[in-house]
Amino acid sequence: MGGVQELISQICSGAARRGVTSEVLTVSHDTSTVDFGDHVHHRAKMDVEIASSGFSLSAFGRFRELAEHADLIHYHFPWPFADVVHFATRVRKPSIVTYHSDIVRQKVLLQFYKPLRNRFLASVDKIVATSPNYLATSDVLQRYRDKVEVIPIGLDETSYAAPTPEKLQYWRERAGPKFFLFVGNLRYYKGLHVLLDALPGTDFRVVIIGSGPVERELRAQAERLKLTNVDFVGPVGDDDKIALLTLCHALTFPSHLRSEAFGISLLEAAMFGKPMISTEIGTGTSYVNVDGETGLVVPASDPGALLGAMGRLWENDALAAKLGQNGRQRFEAMFTAGKMVDAYVDLYRRLVDSSVAASIR
Repeated sequence: MGGVQELISQICSGAARRGVTSEVLTVSHDTSTVDFGDHVHHRAKMDVEIASSGFSLSAFGRFRELAEHADLIHYHFPWPFADVVHFATRVRKPSIVTYHSDIVRQKVLLQFYKPLRNRFLASVDKIVATSPNYLATSDVLQRYRDKVEVIPIGLDETSYAAPTPEKLQYWRERAGPKFFLFVGNLRYYKGLHVLLDALPGTDFRVVIIGSGPVERELRAQAERLKLTNVDFVGPVGDDDKIALLTLCHALTFPSHLRSEAFGISLLEAAMFGKPMISTEIGTGTSYVNVDGETGLVVPASDPGALLGAMGRLWENDALAAKLGQNGRQRFEAMFTAGKMVDAYVDLYRRLVDSSVAASIR
């Protein structure tokens, strides 16, 4: 799953343990209903996808049916189709939206979408930003500042099973004794082209987990640069990912655009006590990874600066260990799933209680 899907799963599972039942509606080519035991995913048939946003005619009726029995609606932004459904179905329930990212790439379509976006955000009761950094740097969020609350993303460490000795041995042999790791979907805003540009002439081993729309371009770039120290391992299972997180020297996270709002894999690295290298893009990445405290933060789209940060951690094991330890302590203090879910459940209950009180009056 991608970061947003993982976040939704963590919220639903954690809320279930606190007495809150959740049902998730999305659109997909696979229309099966999936019961995860503590929450259910409903999938309406995707009819068309425009600018990476899925649309579904059957979702209107399905949303109205599910919302009728709900006490509160929780949206995740950006998904323009959800804005349309929100108004078309005329559901009147307490509502919040988790604001993951500004719309960065679709500048032309954004001009047509803005009126709907503004009306949608004005209509919900609360907006959740995932970091104070993103709230401070988003013109959109600043417009609705009075109803924005910050709830950082958190992870449930117990959902990460210890890797088997066999997995650890396999990746030790394949990746080598010392390597940098990247984990994520291979998309335009991840800045992996910058990472590849930083590597010629170095001995740094880099393992890249993930697949996505720009994978072919990245592989071609690596071949053109004659990089023999980069291993594209594709999408892997959780046990492989955990083994690689356990073994890596540090995590590199070169995302260069604001589409990268937080960075779940940064949290994973902090949870595993690994130092991080990220770039300054004015988002939650620099909230998770604090420059000089939990890792190194360099200018975006700067191969030289990225190379310099990688060299510092590669050559200074003591520094890498100290930054990793600090990252682990920051994770425990601020980014556990328990803290995140407690904050969401508290928000849910406040909104529902307020709605009930208003109906009585």
